[in-house]
Amino acid sequence: VQLQASGGGSVRAGESLSLSCKATGINFRLYTMNWYRQSPGRQRELVAAVASDGTQNYADSVKGRFTLSRDNVRRTTNLQMYNLKPEDTAVYYCHVRARSSNFWGRGTLVTVSS
Repeated sequence: VQLQASGGGSVRAGESLSLSCKATGINFRLYTMNWYRQSPGRQRELVAAVASDGTQNYADSVKGRFTLSRDNVRRTTNLQMYNLKPEDTAVYYCHVRARSSNFWGRGTLVTVSS
């Protein structure tokens, strides 16, 4: 299983960014796909998840600002982040739990300046 994340970068507060994650090695459409983030000194936290049926769940801190979608044909997820805040600054990780194991993509840094 490989998860290839892309996107991220540096923006100012109030701006938008998009992250993408492409998965290989799994029957993508069957799995819940997740995005986590980790900022310095804090534990990794679940930001958003999209289930196989398309149901989405979000951390309270990003509800109404982030949207996670999936494309089962392209085996990708897209995390669209709007109205970014400095507290969204973190390394973001794509994740899937498959075959009783956790798989992580390489983290991508999002920096939001005030």
